[in-house]
Amino acid sequence: MPSSSSPVPCASIPARLLVCLSQVPDPRDRRGVRYPLAGLLAVAVGAVMAGARSFAAGGQWARALTSDDLAALGLGGAPEASGLRKLFARLDTAALDLALACHAWTRVRQVQGRTLVAVDGKTVRGARSPARAAPHLVAALDQRTGAVVGQVAVADRSNEIPAVRDLLAGFDPADLQGAVVTADAMHTQNDTAQSITGAGAFYVFTVKSNQPHLHRRLKTLPWADVPAHRATSHGHGRRTTRTIKILDAPAWTGFPAAAQVAQLRRTTTRAGKKTVEVVYLVTSADHRTAPPQVLAAWVQGHWAIENRLHWVRDVTYDEDRSQVRTGNAPHVMASLRNAAITVLRLAGWTNIAQANRHHAYHPSQAITCLTTC
Repeated sequence: MPSSSSPVPCASIPARLLVCLSQVPDPRDRRGVRYPLAGLLAVAVGAVMAGARSFAAGGQWARALTSDDLAALGLGGAPEASGLRKLFARLDTAALDLALACHAWTRVRQVQGRTLVAVDGKTVRGARSPARAAPHLVAALDQRTGAVVGQVAVADRSNEIPAVRDLLAGFDPADLQGAVVTADAMHTQNDTAQSITGAGAFYVFTVKSNQPHLHRRLKTLPWADVPAHRATSHGHGRRTTRTIKILDAPAWTGFPAAAQVAQLRRTTTRAGKKTVEVVYLVTSADHRTAPPQVLAAWVQGHWAIENRLHWVRDVTYDEDRSQVRTGNAPHVMASLRNAAITVLRLAGWTNIAQANRHHAYHPSQAITCLTTC
């Protein structure tokens, strides 16, 4: 995640959100600056934690804060919505994403166990206009905590593949040592695999029709002779049985450090109707690191980035219908949503809509969360 501001490396930044936000360069002329940028960004995150979807809603929430609440963020008064709109249109988005990533990583490090990072992209469709394309943002999510540990912008969806490599390159190498990076079929690429293994992490890739030759060869392996591991789950009115079979990776896979390949079959029954999906996997994790049940859990956990991040931004925050379109503001607002979701997840909230309602009625608790996280 390159930035013109040459920010302090993640490892040297304390975990406090306000300290991390203070690393973002202020685009304003120093003359006439009333409030510190870190405090303005923090109050904007707090407003999103309370469900604000626009600058007007954020400004209204800020005006309801007490003087003590504002002082805790370093503010002598509530910012105006128009001022936030102008400021965020000019903000260095790469530096903001890096600061938020640094905060998230310092919190994720406290969680025991192997770090599992899911990467995927999302277009902020509401920001599309006749004069400009909608920004496409690639995010990285910690599967265990639901914290967003990175984000980078790409010019369009076609550039998402190299953007993932840029995203991973921006992480502290220590954070990726022994981690697992999961990605969908678009990112089943040799260069991406090399970036991940070169950082000391393991990759788990899905192989679909976008890799027709590899998909065809994987399909012809003797899966009928391979023992299967099965697990069944129930929820949302459906029953899903996942069956996984694993083999040592043949040399012809062509992926760096490929250790295992797998066939994953999902059988879903909903209202008496059964559907079956079969996908193939390639991973650099060997059978000791990733036995069948573990590998299946990693793949299932990858959906956290859709269910716990993108779905929340789309449905809870109605991102795709946002009218914020000026300058860098659409990207900034998406980053603030990431930050709000991260802070709420780390605080133990599982239902973000419920958390929004709670903090709308209890703004001081949102401030406490921001200043202690």
